[in-house]
Amino acid sequence: MTIFIQSLDYNLWDLIVDGPNLPTTTNESREIISKPRTRYNDDDRKRVQINSKAKHIIICAINSNDFNRVSSCISTKEMCDRLEVTYESTNQVKEPKISNDKKGEIYIVRKYKKKWGDN
Repeated sequence: MTIFIQSLDYNLWDLIVDGPNLPTTTNESREIISKPRTRYNDDDRKRVQINSKAKHIIICAINSNDFNRVSSCISTKEMCDRLEVTYESTNQVKEPKISNDKKGEIYIVRKYKKKWGDN
């Protein structure tokens, strides 16, 4: 899913990793609140649209049970976090875990060097 989303628009992936940058404003009490849609400018609309686009991609990729888990989420980051918690300890996760073991990295490099004849 990572590569698919990045290939569509890298800003979508940044939004998922970093969280949304939805329009906000400060009220009379100096509290930061969501900006009303009637006060959106062009930049605000672009930020909301990119969040909606990312949510749409995720919703199209999940089943109905997962949809019920994430449909109330405001942001794509919240959706991904909820799905990650749901599947982190199961064998349903398709993405392999990458080890930072130096020996493993050296072994992989040596394996390909031998295959390519670069001893």
